[in-house]
Amino acid sequence: MKTKYQIIAITLACFAGLSVKAQHLSLDSVLHRVANNPALQAYDAKISAQDAYAAGAKSLDAPKISAGQYQTPYRVNPNGGSFMIQAEQMFTNPAKLRAKEDYMKGMSKVTAADKGYLKNQLIAQAKQYYYERVILEKKLALLGNTRGLLEYMLKDANIRLTYGKEKLSNIYKAKAELFELDNTDEQLKNEVSQNNIMLNTLMNNDKQTAFTVDTIIDVKNYENSITDTVTLVATRSDIKGVSRSIELQQLNSQIEYSKRKPDFGIQAAHMFSYGGMANQYVLMASVTIPIVPWASKEYKANLKGIQYEVQELQQKRLDILNQAAGQLTGLRTGMNSKTRQINNYQQNIIPALQNSYKTSLQAYDQNTGDLPSVLNAIKDLQMARMAAFDRLQELLLLQAAYEKENEQY
Repeated sequence: MKTKYQIIAITLACFAGLSVKAQHLSLDSVLHRVANNPALQAYDAKISAQDAYAAGAKSLDAPKISAGQYQTPYRVNPNGGSFMIQAEQMFTNPAKLRAKEDYMKGMSKVTAADKGYLKNQLIAQAKQYYYERVILEKKLALLGNTRGLLEYMLKDANIRLTYGKEKLSNIYKAKAELFELDNTDEQLKNEVSQNNIMLNTLMNNDKQTAFTVDTIIDVKNYENSITDTVTLVATRSDIKGVSRSIELQQLNSQIEYSKRKPDFGIQAAHMFSYGGMANQYVLMASVTIPIVPWASKEYKANLKGIQYEVQELQQKRLDILNQAAGQLTGLRTGMNSKTRQINNYQQNIIPALQNSYKTSLQAYDQNTGDLPSVLNAIKDLQMARMAAFDRLQELLLLQAAYEKENEQY
């Protein structure tokens, strides 16, 4: 019976261990979950609302029904006048209704472009935090490797101390180096926690949700890419938004232009006459005359104003294209520089410091060198590797910024 309870306890412990295991998220998974961000969902609701409003754009004005005395004398029993029932209906010109419907449908296209622009911003932020998290993991792994080297040197130095072949001050220096690693390790882990909070916020997850990331990253080569303004116009949501706004202004001009067209109305009434007079009726049609000078002044002024609005938006689109081309050129130059720096670290600086460490360690093993020289070599090697990771992070952030400018995700 005791064995049975032990098996149950072990099984429950295993399930508990599985339940707290951190989830693994690739970069694509994180970017996919950014769609759950409340800001993007708010845009979806706004688009749905605008489409719903557009569904009623072609509605006519409500009819008007009235009833009451018509031309009736002030007498208790009148022998003149009548009791009238009247109905009126105005019919808005179909061209006006179509123009209004097209305009309201165009509003949701502008909102959709705005949503795309925000999504691009959030995607770029997610890439930034994800790349930073990857580099932090690599730095933590490097610290673990450095810790192993220092612990080995400290152990060896303690053995030498017992035989009088090492100084106590050098032992303390090695311990101080280990304690310094603890501070660096704590700082990096804090940055990992902060990074996780930001990513969970973007994904609309619980802020304390733990997860792991892919430490194998794809460094892309954009140095030889060519800035294509045609592609930018087709892909960038902010440029699309300006284009949709231009289209919306053009639809607005159609609304103003349609104001030149007349509206129609019909009026029907029936009168129950008093004093034995014959019943009467009214049946009349009406038409507006919007082309008279005192009525046409407003829409003519509006049409002129809309033309200036379109010119302003066209210049804004050109400015965005110009800024984007400059940004992309600068980012490619920056990526090229960071790539050369990383290659210099990998091919020259780090190998040279590795040789320096091996040489100092060999001299220490042969009792021709001292422990501080080995500790300095370890520290210099770690700093160079950390600096290489910093350059890699900068390259990845430039890559994310380049993809943001091109709206690639």
